[in-house]
Amino acid sequence: MKLGIIGAMDVEIAEIREKMSKISSFSRAGTEFSEGLLCGLPVAVCKCGVGKVNAALCAQILFDCCHVTHIVNTGVAGSLTAELDIGDMVVSQDAMYHDFDCAFAGYLLGQVPGMQSLTFAADERLLGLAFYAAEQVHPGHTKVGRVASGDQFVCRDEQKAGIAAHTHALCTEMEGAAIAQTAVRNELPFVILRAISDKADGSAEMDYPTFEAQAAHRCAQVVLALAKALAEA
Repeated sequence: MKLGIIGAMDVEIAEIREKMSKISSFSRAGTEFSEGLLCGLPVAVCKCGVGKVNAALCAQILFDCCHVTHIVNTGVAGSLTAELDIGDMVVSQDAMYHDFDCAFAGYLLGQVPGMQSLTFAADERLLGLAFYAAEQVHPGHTKVGRVASGDQFVCRDEQKAGIAAHTHALCTEMEGAAIAQTAVRNELPFVILRAISDKADGSAEMDYPTFEAQAAHRCAQVVLALAKALAEA
């Protein structure tokens, strides 16, 4: 097994890179990829940058150039439900786009033409191990559910309400579904981990700078616990 780890921002992967050993690096498409061991598990780690195109591009490079066998996407997200507070964790059951619209051609809102399903399902084994890891890090603060992705920073009440009503997702962010789609197309098991950094409403301007680092740290701890569990499996 070789685990590909993708985060959108430095704060989401810096702690993971610090814990790696036997590191070698290369650059592709303007992105640095680091390979080595994490808790004894072979891994490849990259900061993809913000947005769906960046995320999909890096996921494909991890598959083609690093030959990863599994992918985990780690990072922060905005909550779409009152059940999730800042610092809580979401482990993806599946992922979908909230901003993909080909409804005029007979597709469901969010559905990608050529893809049979509206959603991209996470690997059950990775999901279970990720949930276990998250509960080790922050007991009683993990939920399994849908992640909704789009090229928007959701910070208005009407945005949040619309996305929640359409997708029934627990949280919203900007990369997960693109990584999920790429993984599915390459038949790679994947899971998405998200720590809640804001409420995806009018309070984001106040919450995000304060809680982003805390949420990213918690997500990194979960990735470390997941890598340890996979190495010992």
